[in-house]
Amino acid sequence: MSDEMQGTNHLGEAARKAAEREVLKTSDPEPSLARRFGQIGILGWMVVIPVLGALLVGSWLDRLFGTGVTFSAALTMVGAVLGLWLVFRWMHEQ
Repeated sequence: MSDEMQGTNHLGEAARKAAEREVLKTSDPEPSLARRFGQIGILGWMVVIPVLGALLVGSWLDRLFGTGVTFSAALTMVGAVLGLWLVFRWMHEQ
């Protein structure tokens, strides 16, 4: 009798979870394809803008101090790390 009760409890729990998933699915529908493309575009610009900004500042510093590509290379890496960190943070907030 105890095994039968446990089986009923598991079945009831599974049915309850399925009903909760269905409610969540209808209250928060899947985003459209256009919205997904928009999100991809945002993520791309979140990486590109810091990298290009850092490259611009780095090349200006290289011309100012006559250091070749030292500042450009270093600041490009800093810009890439900043951009990827911004993307990571934005994705976890979504």
